[in-house]
Amino acid sequence: MASKLLMTIIFIFDLIAFGLAVAAEQRRSTGHSTKDSDNYYEFCVYDSDIATGFGVGAFLFLMASQVVIMVASKCFCCGKPLKPGGSRACAVLLFIICWVTFFIAEICLLAGSVRNAYHTKYRTKFFDQPPSCETVRKGVFAAGAAFVLINAIISEFYYVSYSKSRGGSNFGPYGAGETGVGMAAYK
Repeated sequence: MASKLLMTIIFIFDLIAFGLAVAAEQRRSTGHSTKDSDNYYEFCVYDSDIATGFGVGAFLFLMASQVVIMVASKCFCCGKPLKPGGSRACAVLLFIICWVTFFIAEICLLAGSVRNAYHTKYRTKFFDQPPSCETVRKGVFAAGAAFVLINAIISEFYYVSYSKSRGGSNFGPYGAGETGVGMAAYK
């Protein structure tokens, strides 16, 4: 049986990560070029940098959620073998999809946070081209939030499938289900 406390903790971590990623998308830095007091140079001025903190927070909460679920399921490869059947096959497939969505979400959140924290420092003369006030592209944090949500759903289903496959009464002495005919009585 899947632990309801563990599933609640994972859901809360993923919900916080999703909320922080959405907040990061809403509060992305914007920059605009401004002239200096002598009207000779132009430079970039950026607004609040809070989106970087939100992105890093979402990154860390998603990572904590993934660590908790992998420790609880012993990363699928340690511990007793799982009972053969549909639940095990589903758990294997969901395990792979869970890691893929986790990596995509983490890359989006990390790249968005790094790019949001980057501010151009150079100045240009007024008669030259104005400086490029680069900021993070719209949708990077939103993509991270979408993959956080997908990962949350997949990881919950993965843990339920894993728990269903791990439980059961048809287990032999080595933890695996009996797959053959016992010959011990025919010595």
